[in-house]
Amino acid sequence: MSEVRRPRTALYSAAALGVVVVLLVAVLATRAPATSKIDKSPLLGKPAPALAGPVLTGGTGAFDLDSLQGRVVLVNFFATWCVPCVQEHDDLRRFAEAHAVAGDARVVSVVFGDEPSNVRRFFARNGGDWPVIGDADGAIATSWGVARVPESYLVGPDGTVLSKVTGGIKYDMLESLVARATGG
Repeated sequence: MSEVRRPRTALYSAAALGVVVVLLVAVLATRAPATSKIDKSPLLGKPAPALAGPVLTGGTGAFDLDSLQGRVVLVNFFATWCVPCVQEHDDLRRFAEAHAVAGDARVVSVVFGDEPSNVRRFFARNGGDWPVIGDADGAIATSWGVARVPESYLVGPDGTVLSKVTGGIKYDMLESLVARATGG
C-alpha cells in the first residue's frame, strides 16, 4: 500500500507566521521609543480655555490661569498611574526650578482620572511645587481636548495656546518651545 502525500499547508503557514512575528519583534525592538511629539490641536493660536480650580498640592486656595498672564505657562495633564507621566516628572521639576527665579515660565498640572490622595503622595515623594488642580468630573480635560495622558499645552504670555505636546515631555524640548515663544 502506498502512502498518500498530504499537503503541508499547516507547516508552511506556521513557518510563515513565525517569520512575520520575528520581523515584527525586530522592528519594535530596534525602533526609537515614542516619547514626546508636537501635535496638532484646534486650540493652537486661540485663547487658552478656562483653567481654574482648587489646588490639591503646590499651594493653597484656588488657581486661575488668568493670574499668570505675562508668563509662559505649561499646562500638563497627568496621572500617577501613567508611566510616561511618571517618567516626565523629573523634567517638569527641572524646568519649574530653572524658571522659578526669573518667573518667566510656570508649570501647572491637571489631574486626569486619578485620586487626589495618590497625587498628594506622588508629589510628596517626587517633589515639584507647582500648582496641581483636580478635575474630578473631567470638565477641564474636555475643554482642552485631552484624550489621554500625558498631554501638555504651552500657553504664551498673552494667553494663547502656542503648542501641544503628546507623550512624556523632555526638559530640552520645553526650553526650545519657550525660547520660540519668547523670541529668545
